[in-house]
Amino acid sequence: MDRLPWSRLHWAILLALGVTWVLDGLEVTLKGAVSSVLQEPESLGFTSSQIGMIASFYIAGAVVGALIFGYLTDRFGRRIFFFVTLGVYLVGAMLTAFSWDLTSFIVFRFITGLGIGGEYAAINSTIDEMMPARVRGQTALAVNGSYWAGAALGSLSTIVLLDTAYFSVDVGWRIGFFVGAALGVIVLFMRRHLPEGPRWLVTHDRLDEAEKVMRGLEDRVSRETGEELSDIDADDRIKIHPQRSFSLAAILKAMFRTHLKRSLLALTLMASQAFLYNAIFFTYALVLSNFFDVPSGQTGLYLLPFAIGNFLGALLLGRLFDTFGRRVMIGGTYTISALILLVTGYMFAQGMLGAITLTILWSVIFFFASAAASSAYLTVSEIFPLETRALAIALFYSIGTATGGILSPWIFGMLIDTGSAWNVFYGYAFAATVMIAAALCEAFIGIDAEQASLESVASPLSSAENA
Repeated sequence: MDRLPWSRLHWAILLALGVTWVLDGLEVTLKGAVSSVLQEPESLGFTSSQIGMIASFYIAGAVVGALIFGYLTDRFGRRIFFFVTLGVYLVGAMLTAFSWDLTSFIVFRFITGLGIGGEYAAINSTIDEMMPARVRGQTALAVNGSYWAGAALGSLSTIVLLDTAYFSVDVGWRIGFFVGAALGVIVLFMRRHLPEGPRWLVTHDRLDEAEKVMRGLEDRVSRETGEELSDIDADDRIKIHPQRSFSLAAILKAMFRTHLKRSLLALTLMASQAFLYNAIFFTYALVLSNFFDVPSGQTGLYLLPFAIGNFLGALLLGRLFDTFGRRVMIGGTYTISALILLVTGYMFAQGMLGAITLTILWSVIFFFASAAASSAYLTVSEIFPLETRALAIALFYSIGTATGGILSPWIFGMLIDTGSAWNVFYGYAFAATVMIAAALCEAFIGIDAEQASLESVASPLSSAENA
């Protein structure tokens, strides 16, 4: 896969997988934008704390879904779960449109989270295994960053959906969730032509199928590019002992004994970015409405520049992760976003910012933080053996999100409810501290995986040296 020239095949894979993040960004941004609308008595009448709790249950669902589907993805293959996880996600998103009280909203958001957690494992493992090593970093960041393209669309949609001139307070937000889920059905059809990953097939003793898939991919790329593929360098060949399945004990041993330092790195990166994003993003609209009196129907407009900053950060900085390298760029983006957050939080507490200036500074922070967050997923998906990849993504996403993300929206919701800008600042300061800690961890034990094959970064469990 690493020697294939870039072709329409790679664009097709990126589109079929990355479009899910666009839909997820649209749907989650809509949830963030309608937070203040959900507080209206004419709607569901939630409090800020309840809205934070809803976000926490969504994240909890993602944690559970990642663990379940991550293990199954490594066990039964990537391709089947392209459909299963997306199906669960779409069902949850559709049901959210028909929520009638706090309990129903929590349950449906939990189901939505189950699906999206599974998507993280299946998609990120496939992107790493199907993209050439020379561009693996930038393509992974671009796919994860496409979430923010959906977020921008979501914020724009609120101009109409939350305008009471078009829809009543309790109708517009429901239409948004319903339409977003309905559009996702198209993605299911887009994925039907995606093949199973040859790397996974080989290690799981499906050699004939792997050979057939690989020859089909090579023939397609040759036709599309007109280039004759070079032979595989003898130094790049490895000997493996394929198995039908790998025990959970062997997988966990690889992650927590053989690669213990890498596990610490993965956990630190995932937990810190999870706390930052979930704390700020899910309570974004609440800060605007509670501290700056921004009308509930206009909060989505402030999310637009925030989403654009996130998308551009992952897109424009991605190439540097393959040139300057992982260690420099991951540590740098974590540190820069943390320092700007500290300054922004202090200015907010001092009353030096308005809604517009705060939004501008948030957009700058997350220009860097979006690349940092995406690089956490990239790191987890490339530093562990192939046979453990999906479960590793799921496990560290789950642990990192559980420790850094489940309670953060709830906590920030309560901080906002106090009405004290200084209390909110203390939350921002803690988020900045954990980001700096992650940057230091990357500096000391980070892996220089740029432009290297996955097998050289981490030998497969089935390789001869591990047999």
